[in-house]
Amino acid sequence: LPLSRFDPAALRVAGPPPVLYCRTGRRSAEAAERMLRAGWTEAHHLSGGIEAWKAAGLAVVRDPHAPLPIMRQVQITAGSLVLVGCALGWLVHPAFYGLAAFVGAGLTMAGLSGWCGMAHLLERMPWNARGPSAR
Repeated sequence: LPLSRFDPAALRVAGPPPVLYCRTGRRSAEAAERMLRAGWTEAHHLSGGIEAWKAAGLAVVRDPHAPLPIMRQVQITAGSLVLVGCALGWLVHPAFYGLAAFVGAGLTMAGLSGWCGMAHLLERMPWNARGPSAR
């Protein structure tokens, strides 16, 4: 679940509080802080994230049906659009180079601002739809 959609007030868990995790532990630490601010008495997160867990040689169970991480989807989509724009610019009309320039400008703005419109768009695609969070 993206941190932008994490709502600790809507989280319903029977038993002890869940252990939150992300790739590096930064977003899960923020989510745990949000839980505490929302009134949870306990909030736990995996320090160092799943990457630290794997580096420690601990077992990881992968969901074979899980979509690719959003940033990989952004890289694939952006790279494909740049390639298509360049190919069409060379083969059809130079105006298609504008597609590559548009994607480059978007990636530059994402890097400068920390906000990626393409990632937000891809999060909403049907293949990224997940069932409701634990309630």
